[in-house]
Amino acid sequence: MKAVVCGASGGIGQPLSLLLKASPLIDELALFDVVGTPGVTADLSHISSVAKVTGYLKEDDGLRKALTGADVVVIPAGVPRKPGMTRDDLFNINAGIVRDLITGVAETCPKAFILVISNPVNSTVPIAAEVMKKAGVFDPKRLFGVTTLDVVRAETFVQEITEEKDPSKTVIPVIGGHSGETIVPLFSMAKPAVDIPADKLGPLVKRVQFGGDEVVQAKGGAGSATLSMAYAGYRFTRSVIKAVKGEKGIIEPSYVYLPGVEGGDAIAKEVGVDFFSVPIELGPSGAESAQNVLSSVSSEEKQLLEVCKRDLKGSIDKGVGFVTTSPGAK
Repeated sequence: MKAVVCGASGGIGQPLSLLLKASPLIDELALFDVVGTPGVTADLSHISSVAKVTGYLKEDDGLRKALTGADVVVIPAGVPRKPGMTRDDLFNINAGIVRDLITGVAETCPKAFILVISNPVNSTVPIAAEVMKKAGVFDPKRLFGVTTLDVVRAETFVQEITEEKDPSKTVIPVIGGHSGETIVPLFSMAKPAVDIPADKLGPLVKRVQFGGDEVVQAKGGAGSATLSMAYAGYRFTRSVIKAVKGEKGIIEPSYVYLPGVEGGDAIAKEVGVDFFSVPIELGPSGAESAQNVLSSVSSEEKQLLEVCKRDLKGSIDKGVGFVTTSPGAK
């Protein structure tokens, strides 16, 4: 199992690479970035775990070398959020970065599972899909937008009410997108069930939706949610690898191209957009099926969904439009 981290020297990339290096599921870990990868590679290579680590820079055809033979490509590359910055503010820079990296994937390892972390995910995943389509190698089951941090936050923040010792034992689906009000946590479907007082539900939902702002402010503008995102990225990557290796019953919410996933077409028609995060059953081929949970949402959650759908469409169109109107990869 070869995993590649594109953007391995950044604030998310370094802790994510550390977690992947420590995983016994990975035999080979390739790191790519425009700066810093030799040092990160040397540092991680001293860790006594299974994975052999190699590092590459852009020079000397480094991206192609990193991607050759990849089974899983995780992409946290891009500029971080700064104070007052929305995910849309990141768009022009990160869109070009993702386009160029996905072009490399399409040319070098088109069968790899692609896990996009780079913000704004609502737009960068459609960008990735369009690039793969242009290259004639798009497999919707192998492209994922990583929305796991929203799930992790929902589990963690609701613990203040449940007092569950291990927050991850409470399963809370989070659907929609991965930005502000496009994030819809379904606390009504928590397993085991959670009794949330009415006066606490609204603030809890807002905290999940805007948890990134909380971190940016707490870091005094000097950083964003890098460590928690690295953990979330690792958790989703681990789930994909376990499923690919044959473990059954793994379900994780993820932002996918619904018409290309079994059960997704009906959801896409209901929400009015093709890219949407829902619980996905993972398997050897990637996204085996999409679970339609829309009929079970509460009245409050239906209202959240209406706002989500409205905002999401613009982000998706923006991503698709970027690929159709921008120059090719450089």
